[in-house]
Amino acid sequence: MTKFMLGRKAGMTQLFDEKGIAIPATVIACDPMFVIQNKTEEKDGYKAVKVAAGDIREKLVNKPDKGQFAKANVPVKRVVREYNTDAEYTLGQEIKVSDMFAVGDRVDVSGVSKGKGFAGNIKRHNQSGGPEGHGSMYHRRVGSMGPGSDPGRVVKGKKMPGHMGAANCTVQNLGVVLVDGERGILVLKGAIPGPKGGLISIESSVKA
Repeated sequence: MTKFMLGRKAGMTQLFDEKGIAIPATVIACDPMFVIQNKTEEKDGYKAVKVAAGDIREKLVNKPDKGQFAKANVPVKRVVREYNTDAEYTLGQEIKVSDMFAVGDRVDVSGVSKGKGFAGNIKRHNQSGGPEGHGSMYHRRVGSMGPGSDPGRVVKGKKMPGHMGAANCTVQNLGVVLVDGERGILVLKGAIPGPKGGLISIESSVKA
């Protein structure tokens, strides 16, 4: 069964195992999710479940979404996501983090990385700097743009300065070290994308 959960990054800490070794860990606050739609092969061409989580004022939700929440008999929620799964869920079912994950599970975590603004090649692509002499005038510049004869242009994909961060990214195969269903807390070993409070999607690892 594919396991999945929505949450928000609460911050990083460290835990200690039975040998006293420190484990760097990220705490994720996971509100309960509610099933608002079941997609089937016959009707939709694929099998999936649509879930919603997070509180929001009703006035901020449009009429089509309100209708879907009302049909599932679920209060309006802020975030809606869809996950491919073969498991069966009932409309309006509440899913807690302790229902999905247990200590020792391996997961993939997706989120939006921190935005860094405009950055040069050294910071953005980890390239080396130029000569440091005062007369070089080429300390942190891009470098060669490519051949001058053939093709005689800048090749597509050339690593250049530009917007850095604020992109969807996934960290794979992290271990679950703590699950607290009562407080809605999931603790993973290692770091995950995004700032504190950033929306996080957690799924079973494809490499486990």
